[in-house]
Amino acid sequence: MTIGAVCLTSVLQIVQNTAWGFQPVQNLGSVKAVDPLWLALLRTPLSLFVPALDLPVWGALAQVLLVFGISEICIGWWRTLAVGYVATLAGTTYARVGLALGPDHPLGLPVSDRIVNDTGPSAAVVGLAIYVCWRYRAYLTGALVILAMTGEVLVKDNLAGKEHLAAIAAVMAVCVVRARWGPERSRTPLGRRRRRRRQLT
Repeated sequence: MTIGAVCLTSVLQIVQNTAWGFQPVQNLGSVKAVDPLWLALLRTPLSLFVPALDLPVWGALAQVLLVFGISEICIGWWRTLAVGYVATLAGTTYARVGLALGPDHPLGLPVSDRIVNDTGPSAAVVGLAIYVCWRYRAYLTGALVILAMTGEVLVKDNLAGKEHLAAIAAVMAVCVVRARWGPERSRTPLGRRRRRRRQLT
């Protein structure tokens, strides 16, 4: 899955930088807060793999290869995609909520963010990092990710930074739900090891 995601991101980057391919990629995978919600939801699955136009593509490829790869190894390919899409949808949803709150609200956004191109894997990458840290009790690493994303917003208060925080909040909510009501075997690796030892004895 990770290799496929890297290849798809590479192909979309090449296509969107051609005269004939830019508009089709935008039509299929470009999400903006000004778009109708149903259209944004239709474009969201592909938008995760469309690199942001104002950032170097190698950064997106490195994020996908490293974080998606670790997640696929640790939690499987379908959970990786599920958590990644939850984080991406959280960011997309936040953009609309932030615009409704307005620029005067601490969590609000300026009207100019209505037309910002909201694509790329960054929200999914941040969400996956938090989820894997929770599953494997790497709490210090998870805390450092949260601090880094919070610092990003403090230094550069833009749509992407706030969407990262929305992705973190959504994935942390998923972690809380799974910790309280999920099956015991999926809560922590420690629980699985204890159950395995009981079976052997």
